[in-house]
Amino acid sequence: MHRRTVLSVIAASAVLAATGCSADPSADATAKDGTTTVTLALDWTPNTNHTGIYVAQQRGWFKAAGIDLKIVPYGSTAPETLIAGHKADFGISYQEGVTTARAAGQDITSVYAVTQKTNVTIAVRAGRTDIASPKDLDGETYAGFGAPYEKPLLQKVIRNAGGKGDFKQVTLSTSAYAALYAGKADFAMPMPTWEGLEAELSGKPLKNFQLSDYGFPAIYSTLLASSDRFLKKNPEVARKFLAAVDKGYRYAADHPDQAADLLIDANKSVLTNTELVRKSEELLAKEYYRAADGTIGTQSEERWQAFADFEYRAGLLSDANGSRLTEAPDAASFFTNAYLPDSKDAGSAK
Repeated sequence: MHRRTVLSVIAASAVLAATGCSADPSADATAKDGTTTVTLALDWTPNTNHTGIYVAQQRGWFKAAGIDLKIVPYGSTAPETLIAGHKADFGISYQEGVTTARAAGQDITSVYAVTQKTNVTIAVRAGRTDIASPKDLDGETYAGFGAPYEKPLLQKVIRNAGGKGDFKQVTLSTSAYAALYAGKADFAMPMPTWEGLEAELSGKPLKNFQLSDYGFPAIYSTLLASSDRFLKKNPEVARKFLAAVDKGYRYAADHPDQAADLLIDANKSVLTNTELVRKSEELLAKEYYRAADGTIGTQSEERWQAFADFEYRAGLLSDANGSRLTEAPDAASFFTNAYLPDSKDAGSAK
């Protein structure tokens, strides 16, 4: 369920055209009946990370809020690019994507944390008794996506565990997981709420190492982002949209079985492995949607700054001109809680 390959950007463009949206969806999209069209760009094919969106849509909560939601299927143009280019109002993203884009001066801000617990681990096959800790990954082969952050992240975790951080790396994109399952690679970074369960159901269970157990900052693995431009022009629409989204994810957290049914019903041709969907939804509801204090959707400056500091020290952040940053960015502007229901800082919305 990692992103970035698959469909053509033509698909996204076609959907935008079909919905009657202008090139800039943040322009006035209010219909005569008072409803407002809002576009949401997906980061992948529909899956359980998107459950709250589809729950809210299926139960009519967007419509009740006066919103006509148009979901833009994932294409070769990343949601972050569509948002920053004002081609989509909202999009499903992740902390690394927003951090990199925002540091480069792009117009994107995280507005809702779908998952509170880091939903990615370092995994090996369960039968690998020779790998009891990340330090044992020295000399082994990592199958990944080729994203710049992968190597420094893995090196940090391995070194924190007592290893050297020396490993082989092959870029296999979505085939990375198949390579791990088949024993053609030694470790990968799957989502335990999808690939981990997929491996378990196929009789090839994985052993996971949680990043935070080895000193790596907690990550918002799945989030919703928007642009400052849209938020400033449409603050009430943003609040109504996120209120419906929040209601959807709270429903999923409280009623995972029913939420899975709604997600499957909306995506029958895509979500054919219903057992996987149901187990994934149960795990998300049990461990990922809610923070330790029970909150849903909120984000903290501490977590954003810790990850931005990591990326800066790893030399992964560049400015709008492509030059490497010479100081760590202030991550306070990378996110906002101001548009969430009952937000204490709603008055300071961007």
